[in-house]
Amino acid sequence: MDEKEVAIWMSYDLGVGGDFEGLYAWLDDHGAIECGNNVAYFKYKPTFDTDKELANSLKKDLSEKVKFAPTNRIYIVRRTEKGKSIGTFIVGKRKASPWEGFGTKTNNTIDE
Repeated sequence: MDEKEVAIWMSYDLGVGGDFEGLYAWLDDHGAIECGNNVAYFKYKPTFDTDKELANSLKKDLSEKVKFAPTNRIYIVRRTEKGKSIGTFIVGKRKASPWEGFGTKTNNTIDE
């Protein structure tokens, strides 16, 4: 891997009618490999100095090829130079987990 290349795992949720053609073209252009439902891995060569600039660079690059709707979501995971893994939504935001309420957690709160 080149010094400026960054390994990235991308999770994407474009919903029904999303611009999959644009996203798939972008991923193919960047040599991405499939890693399960809606997950891809690729190496990216951005121009950046910080992790925030990397996220912004990738979002800008994607936005030139993909038409994003307000409900679309793209989450990336990458390693910092210090070996720490970081994840960031570059399109959209976190929503309630579909598994919430299925576990065996108990609420020990006392209502007064």
